[in-house]
Amino acid sequence: MRTVVEAIPGTPLPHGILRAACTNVEDVTKARIHELNGVEWMALGCCPVQDWPDPCLEESPGDESPGAPRQKEFCRPTVEHAAPITVYAGAECSALGWSFAEARAHAEASLALGEQMALEKAFWRTKLAMEAVDLTPAAGPVSVAQGVAALEGCLAESYGGTGTLHVPVGAAALLGCCDVLSKNPETGGLETLVGNCAVLGAGYSALNTGPGNIPAEPGTAWLYITGPLFIRRGPADTVPTSSGPSINYRTNDRRVLVERTFVVATTCTVCAINVEVCL
Repeated sequence: MRTVVEAIPGTPLPHGILRAACTNVEDVTKARIHELNGVEWMALGCCPVQDWPDPCLEESPGDESPGAPRQKEFCRPTVEHAAPITVYAGAECSALGWSFAEARAHAEASLALGEQMALEKAFWRTKLAMEAVDLTPAAGPVSVAQGVAALEGCLAESYGGTGTLHVPVGAAALLGCCDVLSKNPETGGLETLVGNCAVLGAGYSALNTGPGNIPAEPGTAWLYITGPLFIRRGPADTVPTSSGPSINYRTNDRRVLVERTFVVATTCTVCAINVEVCL
């Protein structure tokens, strides 16, 4: 007869959306719990800062009609928003062999291990793939290095700060072999030469879809880039909260669910490109 032992513990990937060094993850307190319903803000950094040359240097001696004087330009910031994403883990087993405490602990451990991947899938599907500008040339997919270069150029044209590369785990090794990414010795995070950080997502790899959530062709992967990420994380809630309601007395099974709500915010342009992943 086999001996029952503890489950094999796991660790979420170190450069996923919740663990990347450059991702700002903030636990929402009770006083701000309403933020988990979604947030909006005035975009910062998406409007260009213009230069104003010395008018004396622009004067042309002898010009009788210099024309209308140059006017300074003003930019009206756009209102951006982020919607809530709720992820959950449910545990089910016979009530005869599983106590409520055991079922709850199993669901909590499942959520802790898998919530990062679930959040990546939801963010990719609802934000990245739905709002991206496709930079893939008409000739088709490009190399990984060319793809990252195009994405960083796209972000630089619309946002003056550092941003975030979103990379499926299945394509991550190619960024390392081409020296596209290197580890920051101070933060431990992955960065490009420009300074943009990278999120290597198992959830991204599970979907690997392009703009409009169209699946990638075999041998290719989709990469995205955004501004910085700010993630609001709610508490883990257990449903139900006591033993009695967790039992289905018709089947004598126990069900316990643990869920958590996130709000993942980013800013300015989302760009995408299709790259080759077959060497």
